Amino acid sequence: MDETTSGFGEDPLAPGWTPPEIDTTKAHPARIYDCLLGGKDHFDVDRQAAEVVVKALPGAREMVRENRAFLGRAVRHLAEAGISQFLDIGTGIPGPGNTGEVARSVNPEARVVYVDYDPVVAVHSRALLAGVDPALTAILVADVRDPASILQAPATRAVLDFDRPIAVLMVALLHFIKPEEDAHGIVATFRDALPPGSAVVISHGTDGGDPETSAEARKGWDNATSQFTIRGRDDITALFDGFELTEPGVVNVPLWRPDGEPREDWDAIWFDGGVGFKR
Repeated sequence: MDETTSGFGEDPLAPGWTPPEIDTTKAHPARIYDCLLGGKDHFDVDRQAAEVVVKALPGAREMVRENRAFLGRAVRHLAEAGISQFLDIGTGIPGPGNTGEVARSVNPEARVVYVDYDPVVAVHSRALLAGVDPALTAILVADVRDPASILQAPATRAVLDFDRPIAVLMVALLHFIKPEEDAHGIVATFRDALPPGSAVVISHGTDGGDPETSAEARKGWDNATSQFTIRGRDDITALFDGFELTEPGVVNVPLWRPDGEPREDWDAIWFDGGVGFKR
């Protein structure tokens, strides 16, 4: 597996750096997500996939916006709790309210490693990291299905101190892990590598109680590099095994520590999420 890091090997921050050849005939979850968020960093195949999703599920764009808002609230909560190191896996195309921006609004010395297996993410991260101290931030092209490629990467070890608490973010990520790929085992591997006081943030798509509509929407990922797997509330909660869940536990993401009153139609957002601490 090729690895692209900030400060090691091929440097995506270096002028003229280009990613490995990109297959534009396959949609990618990060670029579909970017399209649903209203971004511009995607290809025709990604837009076509997003259109399939929205046709079946007109509220899909609002769902991903609420999920992004959950990420921001969770990162702010953890930074205010004293965590200053973040391992953001499946980071996607960087945008406003990204992990580093939120964490550094609380602690300017917060350290962040961004991980995604789409090299396009590394290209756009160059703009995100312009002017950021490279000792505080790294980009890694790696796949969560191979936790060792993330945990043992030189860039990860250069930026993050595994003797101090680290927050691992898996936001809108694990629903791209098939049952046979063992999402529970993947999370456990990261948990076991973390010191006490660390945390995990997980959000995961659900079927919203409407499996037929959900099945139609998931066809948008049929031609993508990863397909969409639905899990129920109990299975999502089980991903936090070994962590102590922060109140209110695993809930629809608009209900997780909202800024003000939660939206009245919170149950229209088909994402569950939560935050857990390793004690």
